[in-house]
Amino acid sequence: MKTIVITGGSRGIGRAAAILAGARGWAVGVNFAREADAAAETVAAVVAAGGKAVAVQGDVTIEADVIRLFDVTAEAFGPVDGLVVNAGIVAPAAQLADMSVDRLTRMFDVNILGAYLTAREGARRLPFDRGGRGGSIVLVSSAASRLGSAGQYVDYAGTKGAMDTLTLGLSRELAGQGVRVNAVRPGIIETEIHASGGQPDRAHTLGTASPIGRPGRAEEVAEAILWLLSDAASYTTGALLDVAGGR
Repeated sequence: MKTIVITGGSRGIGRAAAILAGARGWAVGVNFAREADAAAETVAAVVAAGGKAVAVQGDVTIEADVIRLFDVTAEAFGPVDGLVVNAGIVAPAAQLADMSVDRLTRMFDVNILGAYLTAREGARRLPFDRGGRGGSIVLVSSAASRLGSAGQYVDYAGTKGAMDTLTLGLSRELAGQGVRVNAVRPGIIETEIHASGGQPDRAHTLGTASPIGRPGRAEEVAEAILWLLSDAASYTTGALLDVAGGR
């Protein structure tokens, strides 16, 4: 059994990855920021799938919350073997010239600082030379990091570019200590994030224009995440894996 921490695990891709981990008999620390009911539903779904889970409230921009997420998960299920850095936000479509400093600060805090703090905690716990058992870190980036999202949210795209760079650098730092670090870069996926950005129909509209002809499903991204977490990906590190329907 593996013990996995997933940030932003109550909805969308994080929830799908948690449930798929449960189906493999793994234990999952399901992080959530505000939606306790959704997190509880995810925990129940993980258990129903055959795994174990605990919901842990926390803001990934707060160091103490990130540390507590790992502590609570380890206390419940034993040392952490894997981490999915998934928590992130988006904002309504706008051009950079019209974005407020408050929007930019919040975007960078959650999507960059939050990712770095979470990955840093994984880097402190998983490596052999720090008393860990090795393992795998998967960052949930986005195809936006290479497409730029002009006229939509170049701020969001930039934060995902930072995650790509973190993946490449951290993979080299930890490769000799039994820890693999990879990223998945989803394309247009049917999740709640589009509605939070003011475009609830965005996945359908843009997804049908993709080469594959449809938006993706959270479960399809979760399959890639679980492969990278698993021992089947034992020689894969520093990879940026597009799950984007050909975009």
